[in-house]
Amino acid sequence: MRAPDNDSDTLIDGPYAWFRMTVSLLLGTFGTVGLWAFVVVLPPIQAEFGVDRAAASLPYTSTMIGFAIGNVLLGRFADRIGVALPVALAGAALGAGFIASSFTTALWQFVVLQGLIGLGGSACFGPLLADISHWFEKRRGIAVAAVACGNYLSGVLWPTVIKFALEHTNWRVTFLGIGIFCIASIVPLAMLMRVRPNVNQTDDDIAETHLRRPGGRKPIDLSPRALQALLILAGLACCVAMAMPQVHIVAYCMDLGFEISRGAEMLSLMLGAGIVSRLVSGLLADRIGGVPTLLIGSVLQCLSLFLYIPFNGLASLYMVSLIFGLSQGGIVPSYAIIVREYLPAREAGQRMGIVIMATIVGMAIGGWMSGWIYDLTGSYQAAFLNGIAWNIGNMAIALFILFRASRTATPLPA
Repeated sequence: MRAPDNDSDTLIDGPYAWFRMTVSLLLGTFGTVGLWAFVVVLPPIQAEFGVDRAAASLPYTSTMIGFAIGNVLLGRFADRIGVALPVALAGAALGAGFIASSFTTALWQFVVLQGLIGLGGSACFGPLLADISHWFEKRRGIAVAAVACGNYLSGVLWPTVIKFALEHTNWRVTFLGIGIFCIASIVPLAMLMRVRPNVNQTDDDIAETHLRRPGGRKPIDLSPRALQALLILAGLACCVAMAMPQVHIVAYCMDLGFEISRGAEMLSLMLGAGIVSRLVSGLLADRIGGVPTLLIGSVLQCLSLFLYIPFNGLASLYMVSLIFGLSQGGIVPSYAIIVREYLPAREAGQRMGIVIMATIVGMAIGGWMSGWIYDLTGSYQAAFLNGIAWNIGNMAIALFILFRASRTATPLPA
């Protein structure tokens, strides 16, 4: 399906917008495999390279750092030339990283290549969220949430595929196959995204734009720089907390005497529930806005983290993982919606990339920190408490932003 070249404004909320959302969802599902593949192979990687849990977590940290940097760089690139070329090039880099990783002989080589995998996968998250936000106004919340679900669909699909592959071969052959698939699927899909949106260049006129178009900018009693800084801190805090279950659930299950497959199933259950959470949060954001949706998700995530402390049986871990997924899935998409509600549309890719970079840095720090706390204490109980403390900080920031938004009586200059 090809969009008309004369006026992309006529396509807003139309059939082409939904087609583009579907392609973006597929790209997100395939392109973010790097965020989940290592979580499943962490135990065999640790055993093969003979390192402790903290060192074995470094490849994941490298992946997340590459993913974080890529969201900013490729988001800014996409603001200028559209998403097609950045996504195509990044997809090729992603596949090359997986293929090269399958031939590594030392942990440091694997760590470096995981950074390339993260950089390649970044084009299939933040830049796509920014792009789809330009094609919807009345249904922007659900559209952004649906594209963000690609990340979690990836988390449901790939751990299951990788677990099956590990039962029949080793992690090296598995990574080789993933790399070939990524190149063969992402590059052609990216070519379907060549049409660029017509971004409103008068969006700095907050009051007029918001009255004229339902998706226009809203006023808030904060400067763009201050709001951006608060969103960075909020993203960092929520994802340090989020990383504990998502990164270490497989290793946690092994420590409790359960099989790797059980941990992989819990991860898939967690992320599958996160898809439901993201869609519901998107619908909610269309009704009440991004900031209240963020606060609701943060409170629910904090409560679900508490549940991991007393419950460590197999059945209870499945249930708590389900609750955790249903609680936290809508948090990260809420940041993208807040950016589009309160910050200039023409800078959406770069600004969303910066906030998403903060969330990914939080995941990277949280993944490493949880392993470090485990090495110090011999259990994950203190790591869960650490995540809860960071989550409380996120809740405080969301409350402050909500207060400053609600007290705004007149629009402020950008």
